[in-house]
Amino acid sequence: MTLFKEKLDEEYLTVSEAKELLADVEVERAVNDDREMRYELARAIEHVNRFAVLDPEESRELVAELREFEKVDEATAYKIADLLPRSRDELRAVFAKERYALDGDELDEVLNVVAKYA
Repeated sequence: MTLFKEKLDEEYLTVSEAKELLADVEVERAVNDDREMRYELARAIEHVNRFAVLDPEESRELVAELREFEKVDEATAYKIADLLPRSRDELRAVFAKERYALDGDELDEVLNVVAKYA
């Protein structure tokens, strides 16, 4: 017997947005004694609680501002919003796998936007 799972949709989330969603799941599980929390879910909740810095609305605003830059695609904007790089080197690391690099001025412009939120 073969089981196939079909991907119906895909959406990027910041860690802050994931924290908000997982908080709802955690409350739902706490209310329902019959539903034990799986190890993976508990680890995911622990992760978002540790690493979410911004509130969900702020993280969405930051992503929107980052998307205004020509060289910042959607996935990279979410990565930057999660990591909140504070230096050129940290930001360069985000772009390390991309086919292009940002010059010093472009890096500084992105860092200035991030600094408004961090």
